[in-house]
Amino acid sequence: FYHNRNPHDLYRILSPFLNCEYGKNTIKFLRLHREGKKQFVKEVEVCAHLRLTSPQEYLEGNNSLVIPTDTIKNIVLVLAKKNGIPSLEQFAIDICNHFMTTFCQVAYVKAYVQEVPWQRLHEDGVPHIHSFICVPDGIRFCEAEQCRNGPLMVFAGIKDLKLMKTTQSGFEGFYKNEHTTLPERHDRILCGELFCKWSYGECKDFDFNCIWKKIRECILEAFAGPPDCGEYSPSYQKTVNCIQMFVLSRVQVIEVVLNNTFYNVVDMKNLGLTNDKEVSKCFKYLTALFRNTQPQSTAAVLYKIK
Repeated sequence: FYHNRNPHDLYRILSPFLNCEYGKNTIKFLRLHREGKKQFVKEVEVCAHLRLTSPQEYLEGNNSLVIPTDTIKNIVLVLAKKNGIPSLEQFAIDICNHFMTTFCQVAYVKAYVQEVPWQRLHEDGVPHIHSFICVPDGIRFCEAEQCRNGPLMVFAGIKDLKLMKTTQSGFEGFYKNEHTTLPERHDRILCGELFCKWSYGECKDFDFNCIWKKIRECILEAFAGPPDCGEYSPSYQKTVNCIQMFVLSRVQVIEVVLNNTFYNVVDMKNLGLTNDKEVSKCFKYLTALFRNTQPQSTAAVLYKIK
């Protein structure tokens, strides 16, 4: 059917169904910034993808419009050198802006950036001027994407954030039938690995670093509750919803995944011991994705962040 078709007819017929996106993944580098004797580091991993205005490289093998992935990698490194990385979001925006303003054949661009969690070392409370430690307390990431003549969309998030509370959690009153073997628990360990992603919409004039830190604080507060007494969680689902609703007061859209780490108290009666939850076996499960949306105006989001 397509063999004797004119290439322009093929473009018209197939373009709505083709996803000709390509790009360069895992561009890893360290950006060092100096202010006098004090040094600052950003180690990031970048993925930059493009979609061109014509799929001729797919349909004809015509590469005249193709920007090589090696060129994409070099552009990312040059932008890091020239602009620095004031925030992950701003760097992703810089990548999108560069490809949209430099290459007329680019119809869509998407940049994903994630950061290695380096933190400055402190000795007796004094920050070191050039030494750092990698602290696995959650990985910051962001995405920016834009279609030509369309708005620039910015997303951000945190992943691999491991959280635990050793009490003030239970799971009771769930549906039971002949296949149910899980016992009810009114006091258990609640532990999980959290993935959280939110949208800034079309806005890009934010203090992204400040907002990310505030949202991380909100996640921790919603999970743990007040420091002196905590807050009871009747289920993982309710905990996820509490996190979502807390953060939704500050951003427009949020997705949260909490990968359940389940601790089963070891029965030590045969060993002549009473185990009051001091020793537990660990199991991991994947819980469902929960997505909440709440349309808000830009002004409302900015006001709530402030």
